[in-house]
Amino acid sequence: MRIDSNGARAVASSTVSLAQDRWRPLEVVFWFSLLGVFFVLPERLVLGSQIVYTALFALSLDLLLGYGGIVSLGHAAFFGIGAYTAGVLAVHGLSEPITGLVCAGTLAGAIGLCVSLLVVRGRDMARLMVTLAIGLVLLELANRWTDLTGGVDGLDGIKVSPLLGAFAFGLDGRTSYLYGLAILFLVFVWVRRLVSSPFGLALRGLREGEARLPAIGISVRRMQVTVFTLAAAIAGVAGGLLAQTTQFVGIDVFAFSRSAELVIMVVLGGVGRLYGALVGALVYMVAQDLLSGLNHVYWQFWVGFLLVLVVLSARGGIMGGVALLKARLQRAPT
Repeated sequence: MRIDSNGARAVASSTVSLAQDRWRPLEVVFWFSLLGVFFVLPERLVLGSQIVYTALFALSLDLLLGYGGIVSLGHAAFFGIGAYTAGVLAVHGLSEPITGLVCAGTLAGAIGLCVSLLVVRGRDMARLMVTLAIGLVLLELANRWTDLTGGVDGLDGIKVSPLLGAFAFGLDGRTSYLYGLAILFLVFVWVRRLVSSPFGLALRGLREGEARLPAIGISVRRMQVTVFTLAAAIAGVAGGLLAQTTQFVGIDVFAFSRSAELVIMVVLGGVGRLYGALVGALVYMVAQDLLSGLNHVYWQFWVGFLLVLVVLSARGGIMGGVALLKARLQRAPT
């Protein structure tokens, strides 16, 4: 039987996709461990809810930076858009949580599509400046548009209806944690399949050498616009989770510091590894909580020290270090 080159590529692509779609035992343990937090640490579920929506936010940047190769210092702009969208809708009567999340992701994705048309026209430095400028502009708009956003006082009065009409969002964080974890898992599964698809393989080519893609008929700008829009939509969903679980939105959701912290989380966990975004957000948030409890003034020094230590000792962040250690153990003589 004769197979042409296109057929061979298709078979190879589907084989890679199937191999990457298989769930490894450590992945199953990871997700069941997150679920187990609900039962083992019920007093820490408020922090757990914060980690969940931050991890989803970090996942969106990892898709943009780690797979699309697009650097951004203003990714918080889409997080803030999602947060205010869900918050404003809840204040004005549309308090059903899932609908609010869909609207948050849709609006953030639509604005991300418009912004991407500017971003893809430049190179790395221009992209940094454009994304940073968008975030600063939205921060100032939120500060001045007090009738809608509440200005520096923030948007309060957010009342979210019980999830599925039965599970109310309380101060204990129980519903918020399970709700956020379910959304994180569903989005992660979708992104995981996306990056192992032919589109995902093209994204890796975009990151590693975009000049070669036109030679095989792939539009670089179209790929960049698509991945930027998807990342913006996921960030919007994360922002919507923030608004619904905390029932408050402050203008700091647009702050540069939030974008900078997000980059730290992704680098800490490992860029372009998906789980690196989740692990980076988890380690950063837990370290922040523990260190700020020990010393609320100088805790950032120790977080910075941890970041430097990980970057110098493990190329590719925490997940890169784990992969390197695993490879060394496999090569070690028995």
